[in-house]
Amino acid sequence: MTRTFANEDHLPRSPLPTLEDSCARFLDWCAPLLTAEQRAATEASVTEFLGGSGRTLHAALEKYDASEGVHSWLDTFWPYRYLGRRDRIALNANFFFLFRDAPLGQVERATALIAGALAFKQAVDAEELPPAVVRGVPQTMEQNKYLFSTTRIPGAVQDTVRGPYGKGWDGPSTARHILVLHRGTIYRLDVVGHTLDEIAAGLRAVLAGGRRTEYPVGHLTTKARAEWAADRRALDPALLDEVESALFCVCLEDLTPASDLEAADQLLHGDSGNRWFDKAVSFVVFADGRAGINVEHCELDGTTILGFTDFVLSYAPDDYAETPQGVPVARPLEFALDDAQRAAVRDAAASFADYAAATATTVLTFTDFGSDRAKSLRMSPDAFLQMTYQLAHRRAKGVTGATYESIGTRQYQWGRTEAMRVVTPEAVAFVDTMEDPAAGDARKRDAFRAAAEAHVRRATECRLGRAPEQHLWELQLIQRRRGAELGVDTEPALFSTPGWLIMRDDYLSTSSAPSTSIDYFGFGSTSSTCIGVGYVLLPDRVAIHLSTPRAVEDGMAAFAAQLGVAVRELTALLEG
Repeated sequence: MTRTFANEDHLPRSPLPTLEDSCARFLDWCAPLLTAEQRAATEASVTEFLGGSGRTLHAALEKYDASEGVHSWLDTFWPYRYLGRRDRIALNANFFFLFRDAPLGQVERATALIAGALAFKQAVDAEELPPAVVRGVPQTMEQNKYLFSTTRIPGAVQDTVRGPYGKGWDGPSTARHILVLHRGTIYRLDVVGHTLDEIAAGLRAVLAGGRRTEYPVGHLTTKARAEWAADRRALDPALLDEVESALFCVCLEDLTPASDLEAADQLLHGDSGNRWFDKAVSFVVFADGRAGINVEHCELDGTTILGFTDFVLSYAPDDYAETPQGVPVARPLEFALDDAQRAAVRDAAASFADYAAATATTVLTFTDFGSDRAKSLRMSPDAFLQMTYQLAHRRAKGVTGATYESIGTRQYQWGRTEAMRVVTPEAVAFVDTMEDPAAGDARKRDAFRAAAEAHVRRATECRLGRAPEQHLWELQLIQRRRGAELGVDTEPALFSTPGWLIMRDDYLSTSSAPSTSIDYFGFGSTSSTCIGVGYVLLPDRVAIHLSTPRAVEDGMAAFAAQLGVAVRELTALLEG
């Protein structure tokens, strides 16, 4: 048997693109979104960058990439990208999965999830979890180390991570407890080594107690990071240790969602007093046994969480065998708050409730389209959907705007994702052709296939590490961190060009999670005009979660309506 992390040292390193390649690709990628004047201004700044400060910054990155102990030129990029953000992570960065239904009540479902998670941890700790392989290519398993006892710690300038494997513990977490949250009260519950009946009894004791906390400290985790860091300094460190060392959270809700959308909203933001959004993993279990997961993103990507949830949801609790130890005591963690702290909790709760209310969401499912249908029409399923999004967005909002798609790069050491920009010249030509009354079906079909093929080529480039955005972004960050040392005192003009700013101002932010274990996958939008698109593409259907600021809700509603029209229209077009 190949041990869980046996492949890690043998995986190839993420290739560092040349400066010339990244600059050329950047110009190609942003061009379809720019006017001729904007393109000219961007090209001039790129030429200046190539002939000056870009060389210095790239040389520093090359030196870093060759340094001992560095796994990837992205090793510093990822902490700055995720831990450097200063706004809320709740709703803005955390993502969720809504699990498929199971015929279990609330306590039984929560117990099954705990058992599955503990079994997964045991397999990872013993390195008995088979390493992931995609199309014969081994994938990094590094992120699995940070599913348990991992907590994001707010900082005044940048956050940090507390957890196992060198982030607090030298190896796997030795914690034996989880957090159970109910009605804003946080309980410490030992679960490791206990039987399922004992764990279930501990959960029932929490529910039977009916305890409600007037000032739930969890609300503070919704604040902007520097503000939360200031609040955290005044909290009891012993209680924070209990919270932050816990394996994961289980949030028990009194609510029975009336719809998929209500369940998704609760998973995306929910009752923030009954969450600790900084914990890596929080299972949320509703009163009727419906359940899902909220994930803190800094150490974990969707592909890792998919593997984890697939394991947990397919795990047979009957396989979980432990020697009875007695029912564990669910001990409430009671933070003593002064007047100022109570006011901070109250204000955080009100502010986040307003923020959540200012976010519009919807869900939709197409049962007449899935990956099998796309393949039967000789087209990449993902390319089909991405071009559908482009057509629907043009019809709904009248513009073709910057579109982000997350592309996995786990075939590399410590690989995570690459930023793909979906709008190619072929995608623009496809939408223009579809909207041209004079264009016949044959011309439309050719434009559609050309756009899909261009999409596949670009996605392949991203998987191979041949993408410009994160490379150039890291050069920007190097200037901010080390500019004075390197003699690059001012930020290069490239990073204020129309190309850089417009290409990264998302109108659509998209990511997929293909798994039969989940009904929906979602996250918040990334800008004032953005629609966040989380989609579960399966052989026989596609389920989509959309989010956008309430102020532009009408555009999202129009986009959702146009999606259904576009799926049917494009399917018929390829069948014709």
